[in-house]
Amino acid sequence: MTDRPHRNFYGRRKGKHLKASQEGYLDQDLAALSPGAVDWEANPTREDIDLQFLFGDRDVWLEIGFGGGEHMIHQAGLNPQVGIIGAEPYINGVAMLLGKLRKSGVENVRIHPGDVRDLFDVLPEASVSKAFLLYPDPWPKARHHRRRFVTPEHLEPLAKVLKPGAEFRVATDIPDYVRQTLEEVPGAGFTLQSEDFSTPWSDWTRTRYEAKAIREDRRPHYLTFHRNGAGANS
Repeated sequence: MTDRPHRNFYGRRKGKHLKASQEGYLDQDLAALSPGAVDWEANPTREDIDLQFLFGDRDVWLEIGFGGGEHMIHQAGLNPQVGIIGAEPYINGVAMLLGKLRKSGVENVRIHPGDVRDLFDVLPEASVSKAFLLYPDPWPKARHHRRRFVTPEHLEPLAKVLKPGAEFRVATDIPDYVRQTLEEVPGAGFTLQSEDFSTPWSDWTRTRYEAKAIREDRRPHYLTFHRNGAGANS
């Protein structure tokens, strides 16, 4: 058996309450949509997820911290030819996504309701074609910047599971998060694709977090990187 590493987790895992309907979504739908093999007790040796079983020959995309799920539902509907795995530790967000999935009818989504670092342990190397990090927790205090996703603890395993040339998108309304992203991400094996951070992607949909940022007069930034390596567009 492999000892589970100690990983500090600083965010919220659950809000004050869930609606009865949301409790029902979690009880009835979540297990069938789990990618499997992520749970440490069920997979202590950390064998890789069988992506072929989950999605056949589809390309696999990853959304890190999907919030309420608006963007993931949007992308899944636009791209039925891919499979999308979303990781989100905040169970209220997971419940919101499950409700949206019922209404949308999309079937190419799987959900890891937990820390994405546990998911990185069991994703095969160079298996993911695109990754999204959209309005992550900004951890605004300087002493908390090491908790941000754009640090080696997160970026190095992300780079490992991405294919050479894979696209990594980051959206944030926090200028200092942009600064740290530009400092840290290239060092993890990525190349910035454009210095125009003001234009959203052509397939973008506004999330609740972006709408709040705009209401509060904060400017969104959209950053695109490609994973370096053989065949990468760098």
